Amino acid sequence: MPCKLSVNVNAIAYLRNRREVPWPSVEGLGRIALAAGAAGLTVHPRPDERHIRGADVPVLRDLIRNEFPGREYNIEGYPDERFLRLVEANRPDQVTLVPDDPGQGTSDHGWDIAGNRDLLVGVIERLHAGKIRVSVFVDPDANAPALAKSVGADRVEIYTGPYGGALTDVGRKHEFDKVVATGKVAAAAGLGLNAGHDLTRANLPALVAALPNLLEVSIGHAIIADALTFGMAETVRQFRAAIGDR
Repeated sequence: MPCKLSVNVNAIAYLRNRREVPWPSVEGLGRIALAAGAAGLTVHPRPDERHIRGADVPVLRDLIRNEFPGREYNIEGYPDERFLRLVEANRPDQVTLVPDDPGQGTSDHGWDIAGNRDLLVGVIERLHAGKIRVSVFVDPDANAPALAKSVGADRVEIYTGPYGGALTDVGRKHEFDKVVATGKVAAAAGLGLNAGHDLTRANLPALVAALPNLLEVSIGHAIIADALTFGMAETVRQFRAAIGDR
C-alpha cells in the first residue's frame, strides 16, 4: 500500500488567529489540499486554542464527510477528558495520542508507554468502543512498537523531528537508521506505521523507500512554508510525488 499524505492545518489556523478575521480559511485551504489529492487532514486542538479551535473541528469533519468521502480525518492530542469528549463528538477516522504538556510549543517526544500504561489502555479501549483507529506517538526506539501493541494501539507514529532537524550527514544517517529500525519492528509487531515532524520534500523519499510499510505521513509546517512559494495545491502535488503517491 503506498504511503499517503495527511495535511496538518494547524499553522493555517495559527496565522488566522493573529487577527480577529476569518482568513486564511482553514476550511478553504483544507479543501484545496484535498482536491489536490491529500489523503486526509490532521488537526491538534490544544486547550489554549492557539491554532485549531474547538469550533474548527466539526467544520473540517463536515468538509471531509460531505465533499471528500473516503478521505481521512486525524485528530491528535493529549487524552484528557476535554479532548476525548471532542473526539467522541466528531468521530474521526484516527486519533493520534501525544504526550504533550498543555503549554508545549509542539509535539517533541514520544510516550513513556510503560509509565503511562494504565492511562493508555483505558483511553484506547474507550476510543475503540467508538470504532476509532488509534495511533500512539513514539520516539524512534525499537522497543516502542511492542509496548504500543501491548496497550492496544493500532498504529504508531514515529517522531521524526531529530531526523528532519539533523544538520550533518552523519547525524542524519544516525537518526534515519533509528527511524527505520523502529518502523521495521512495527511491521513485525503487526502495527500500522505513520510518521511525522520536520519531514520535507527532500528527506521524505529515502524514508519511504526504506519503509515500504509506511502508511501515512502527517505534515504541516513544511507544507505551509512551501505553499507560500508554490500555492497549496501545487505543494500538495509535490509532497505526494515525494512519497510516491501519484
